[in-house]
Amino acid sequence: LVRWHHPQFGQVFPDEFIPLAERTSMIGELTVFVLNEALEEAARWHRDGHDWSVSVNVAMRNLLDDDFVGIVSRALTVSGFPPHKLTLEITETSVMSDTARTVEVLRRLAALGVRLSVDDFGTGYSSLSYLQQLPVEEIKIDQLFVREMADDPGAEAIVRSVLDLARNLGLRVVAEGVE
Repeated sequence: LVRWHHPQFGQVFPDEFIPLAERTSMIGELTVFVLNEALEEAARWHRDGHDWSVSVNVAMRNLLDDDFVGIVSRALTVSGFPPHKLTLEITETSVMSDTARTVEVLRRLAALGVRLSVDDFGTGYSSLSYLQQLPVEEIKIDQLFVREMADDPGAEAIVRSVLDLARNLGLRVVAEGVE
């Protein structure tokens, strides 16, 4: 997870600076920086014998960037990291912003061999028909539902339903907030 250590304000968490980066159009540069750093580090782990994967969040603006697939491809080539070990996490609201264009970009990314995951699943307003069309391998259940499922029967029902849905579609599931 990306963190920003500001000299005056100390540790600044992503929920504070990511929205600012999105509003100021710096999210593209930030994503490229994070992608390159993550792949370089993961490639070092891989060379040291660790068979780990790495995930990078992708913003809506990245999916609308005509060169984003090329950026990912170049980052993989430069780092030497295996594409199938990279997961790009896309929020469902990103997919819904320009569905036709986003689906095409996701198909091109999948063709590179990277894995695709729908992040914060269940918090947006997406149609389940889009989930069926997307070349994703994984959905991540939002931590809100996971954390509340022990005390809230409704949250538990949502988590169980998402698990059943994912199983029936042949998707992996990640539950955020299990810690």
